[in-house]
Amino acid sequence: MSNDAQAPPFDEVHILWTSEGMSCDGDTVSVTAASLPSLEDVLLGAIPGLPKVHLHNKVLAYETGDAFMAAFHRAARGELGPFILVVEGSIPNERLSGEGYWTSMGNDPETGEPIPLTTWLDRLAPRAWAVVAIGTCAAYGGIHAMAGNPTGCMGLVDYLGTGFRSAGGLPVVNVPGCPVQPDNFMETLTWVLHQAAGLAPVIPLDEQLRPTWLFGKTVHEGCDRAAYYEQGDFAKDYNSPKCQVKVGCWGPVVNCNVTKRGWMDGVGGCPNVGGICIGCTMPGFPDKFMPFMDEPPGATLSAGLMGVYGPFIRALRTITNHSANREPRWRHKGDALTTGYEPRWNGRD
Repeated sequence: MSNDAQAPPFDEVHILWTSEGMSCDGDTVSVTAASLPSLEDVLLGAIPGLPKVHLHNKVLAYETGDAFMAAFHRAARGELGPFILVVEGSIPNERLSGEGYWTSMGNDPETGEPIPLTTWLDRLAPRAWAVVAIGTCAAYGGIHAMAGNPTGCMGLVDYLGTGFRSAGGLPVVNVPGCPVQPDNFMETLTWVLHQAAGLAPVIPLDEQLRPTWLFGKTVHEGCDRAAYYEQGDFAKDYNSPKCQVKVGCWGPVVNCNVTKRGWMDGVGGCPNVGGICIGCTMPGFPDKFMPFMDEPPGATLSAGLMGVYGPFIRALRTITNHSANREPRWRHKGDALTTGYEPRWNGRD
């Protein structure tokens, strides 16, 4: 029985995870740091309500060679049962590869020839209950799709088409990041698994097919340095704790929650630790955000306006801060204290 003939709830789900796109395996490595939940919690059944999960990822697998590839071949034949296809890395245009191929996974059992990634996508994506693009390369093309690249790389939606729907009726679910923020991916995967178990509604996605609760706000809206921007107080170098817009930070216009979530166990996150946001979760990355370290377009105007408004607000807040840092004088009306209480040690007024 093929996977696309089945419907939730599922008791068991396979995760077929390929990083054979144009990739550095950085997203796989990143996910090993997840804790909300951890990959181990999902695989060991520690999360209530999830189906039993079988992971097939070459970096984390014990099997190698034909033993590892067996699950992928079974899925392509419709023999594996329900599975989620996780794709890591950008998708090359094999029409530009000449007589060879850009990237492949495993060999054809009959011919012995390598099987291109695009062939696997053609075979697996329509049968998958859900398809998840992990990292910006898989979501939107990323680094390998920069202007001038010879591979014609693209994101998974670019390859499959905007009208693609999985066997579960879902479009591609994009979880961008270079690499992906580990808990963002595991939280998304957990939602999809709960949906596969019949315990969650359809995952909400924005226009770029990102989970709305993770990418609905900008870096700036969650940044520890945002108040400095409001007060027109900008860093002049990377040693400053102040707003970094004028030294190249794109945070005000980039959809990402890393400043709120941190990187590992709530710690880190680019601007939180002195790095600038370079827009790595965005479909336009990297071309639209280069050259890095330069002041973003429009920052001069916005920073100039804040330079007038901000110091005035900062001055008023300084006055209020000074007042609020003094205890009230507990007295009746008038200048003199009339409570009648005399402290034992009257060291201050």
